[in-house]
Amino acid sequence: MKILIADDEANVRTLLNSIVTRLGYEVEAVNDGMAAWMALQGPDAPQLAILDWLMPEMSGPEICRKVRQRTHAPYVYIILLTAMSKLDDLVAGMEAGADDYIVKPFHAQQLGVRLRAGQRILDLQQELLTAQKALEIRATHDGLTGLLSHAAILERLTEELNRAEREMASVGVILLDLDHFKGVNDTYGHMVGDQVLKESARRMALAVRSYDMVGRYGGDEFLIIAPGCDAEATVQLAERVSRELAATSVMIPNGNITITVSAGATAARAGNKIESGSIVEVSDRALYRAKRAGRNQVKWLMPE
Repeated sequence: MKILIADDEANVRTLLNSIVTRLGYEVEAVNDGMAAWMALQGPDAPQLAILDWLMPEMSGPEICRKVRQRTHAPYVYIILLTAMSKLDDLVAGMEAGADDYIVKPFHAQQLGVRLRAGQRILDLQQELLTAQKALEIRATHDGLTGLLSHAAILERLTEELNRAEREMASVGVILLDLDHFKGVNDTYGHMVGDQVLKESARRMALAVRSYDMVGRYGGDEFLIIAPGCDAEATVQLAERVSRELAATSVMIPNGNITITVSAGATAARAGNKIESGSIVEVSDRALYRAKRAGRNQVKWLMPE
């Protein structure tokens, strides 16, 4: 962990640097408040800072207030270093946003205890952020395939349709269905079926553009949102996805399975308002045309 040391007295910086380095931390040392504030803005900014209360350019409490005003930056644990020991002064420092304080003169052991406490807080916060991120992913992604869930892909579709209307752009929508997937489950079992679904999802995600969105619509149906795609581009994308899925057999314990899909493609015309449910219904009708025509193909249908 990197620790920022900010103090305008060279002998104090040297002492702090020696103690903190000996405790196994990386150190970034500066001699005024503005330099400290700039160090906390960098891409590799320290997560823990020891700030002298009184410094040229900007005081420790001023830096605390500016750090706490940021909304999207990582949390910085701040220890104020001060010669002031009056209760009112210490309360003012904490109210400015400091997490802890040390009164000069201080002992190395005292500083070490404060740093370990700060690191524990930061470690716990990181664990909470990681758990929160995992919960967010679980709430918006399909547990089997890792693609966007049914609700999440429809939410993205609504967002893209609204944006396309504002920006006079088109949006392609493709609904795909794995051909004869029920037969895979019936013949090989659901574990193999799950393997085929996961591999199909992986290939779809690789076949689309980086800003396209793929979701598991339900069962063996998948929905692709293609921002900026008109009719021709949407059909080309659907055909590319179909080719990628069928290009290589999926290896299973008892042999190989070739994946083919039937796909229904449509696109919201530039500037036209259309609801997500309506455009998915058009894709669904195009999908059934592909199935009735013999499967393993793409059919196009324009919204009314």
